[in-house]
Amino acid sequence: MKKSYLISTKKTTVRQLLMAFLLAAGSLTSLSVNAAEDKTVIGRWDLTVNMGGRIAPSWLEVKLSGVKTLVGYFVADGGSARPIAHVQVAADGKIHFSIPPQWERVEKYMELDAVLENDQLKGTITSSSGMTFPFTGERAPLLKRTTAPVWGKPISLLNGKNTGGWHASGNRNQWELIKGVLTSPQSGSNLITDTKYNDFKLHVELRYPAGSNSGVYLRGRYEVQVEDNAGKEPSSTYFGGIYGFLTPNEMVAKAAGEWQSYDITLIGRRVTVVANGKAIIVDQIIPGITGGALDSKEAEAGPIMLQGDHGPVEYRNIVITPAK
Repeated sequence: MKKSYLISTKKTTVRQLLMAFLLAAGSLTSLSVNAAEDKTVIGRWDLTVNMGGRIAPSWLEVKLSGVKTLVGYFVADGGSARPIAHVQVAADGKIHFSIPPQWERVEKYMELDAVLENDQLKGTITSSSGMTFPFTGERAPLLKRTTAPVWGKPISLLNGKNTGGWHASGNRNQWELIKGVLTSPQSGSNLITDTKYNDFKLHVELRYPAGSNSGVYLRGRYEVQVEDNAGKEPSSTYFGGIYGFLTPNEMVAKAAGEWQSYDITLIGRRVTVVANGKAIIVDQIIPGITGGALDSKEAEAGPIMLQGDHGPVEYRNIVITPAK
């Protein structure tokens, strides 16, 4: 009897294991199907938000983590890339994103609701303050280059007399060219080149007082941070970082009040930043636009923009070498 009982128990155990395996396999198949359905939204998206008549750029990235969990990052019209707390794709195709506050002084999450139609995202963004704005989204271009760039002649972006060739982002232009130095003595407008560029090499020298903050926007979309961070550990939001995305391999900022330099190469999405003679970001891919970008039209050429709305700053010897 004891032997028979053991055999029966073993058979039962085998059947149970088999059933458990089949159920698990079925569950995995179901998860895989769901994940496959969700993959339609996976990728990077350039968003255009209508904020009551003001068109603002944003950016969204959705990734698959494991077999079924969707995660991502979001860039609003200001701030830096922030993690998305929750991504949910419903059976009817509606997509919901919950996005934690960043610089907003409230606890309420930002909510993004969208549908995917003809490979475009369409929906609404409800801000942490409760305001709702419509948006559309296009898949972000890869910006891959199939051949090496052929560089043209270097062009000075300062004429030595005034701010000709540039225009201010706002009604009040606080920028002046004083003895060859482009000077923003106080917070005000950003300054933007009239000419737009695709791939280029850019040399710029800069100086700021203690505690100040500025930035150099490549194509008007990707900010290379300018900030008084000497002596700190490197960060994507500190000196030399691609704001919120790429962290320099070391902190090379000089003390406030000293002239410093950037030599930046941008080819498609690939960027190299040499700061004060040291390569701190080497041939890295910029995922998307940074906060404060002029627009989200990443496939198009764009200007050089100098941030002037965060604090006093000076620039000189700004020279661009565009690709032919």
